[in-house]
Amino acid sequence: MDLSNLQNISFPKSNQFLLIAGPCVIEGEKMALNIAEKILSYTSELKIPFVFKASYKKANRNKLDSFIGIGDEKALKILDKVRSTFNIPVLTDIHESKDADITAEFVDIIQIPAFLVRQTDIIVSAAKTGKTINLKKGQFMSPESMKFAVEKVKLNQNKNVWITERGSQFGYQDLLVDYRGIPVMRKYSPVILDITHSIQRPNQPSGITGGNPESIKTLALAGIAASVDGIFLETHEDPSIAKSDGANMLNINNLKNLLQDLSQVKEAINKIN
Repeated sequence: MDLSNLQNISFPKSNQFLLIAGPCVIEGEKMALNIAEKILSYTSELKIPFVFKASYKKANRNKLDSFIGIGDEKALKILDKVRSTFNIPVLTDIHESKDADITAEFVDIIQIPAFLVRQTDIIVSAAKTGKTINLKKGQFMSPESMKFAVEKVKLNQNKNVWITERGSQFGYQDLLVDYRGIPVMRKYSPVILDITHSIQRPNQPSGITGGNPESIKTLALAGIAASVDGIFLETHEDPSIAKSDGANMLNINNLKNLLQDLSQVKEAINKIN
């Protein structure tokens, strides 16, 4: 996976997988800095390229009274502080076309959410910023159909585009990852596996998304074995009090052991390939 276009990325020519990790949403400056620092300590030791991720606002909540954010400008400035403090690239997502240019001032990678990945205007506006674009595969889309989302980026003079697999809808309240789609999508762009959103239990009667975090390691190991280019995960110091997606987050205290296990599998896969 070519990471040379990302400014400040560590280990750009590493044989490791890329790690995109951080909290679901910016809850405050101290929390964001603490999480970034801890993840960076692990990835530096294991020589894993690391991108910090967090939403600056949550525009797609089920309930009107769900937490949305601490304020767009405040959250974007915190993302920028994470970037400058630790000299690492950062990623956030946008939900409207008009957000692309504003967000591009503060981050290195713009993510298109899964529910919006067929919206041409938002993809084109993000592509035109020149930033790397991370396309979340819709839960309703086939691997083959992601070719056209990638083309929307590349046909706007931006070759820096990734696909992130985050599971396919299985009934009303579950998601499954079909690993057969990974080699298909790798024909179009590098592929990241989102191991925390893929274990969600959506559409719960409470209006709050559930999850099955016990499956995180299983999905991650299988993803590395299937030759994904990177792993995407959300982590928190205490998922039980997270403002969003706590039910499917990885406790940050469990992250180092997971990364060590994934690194061993990656080393074995490199020998095979």
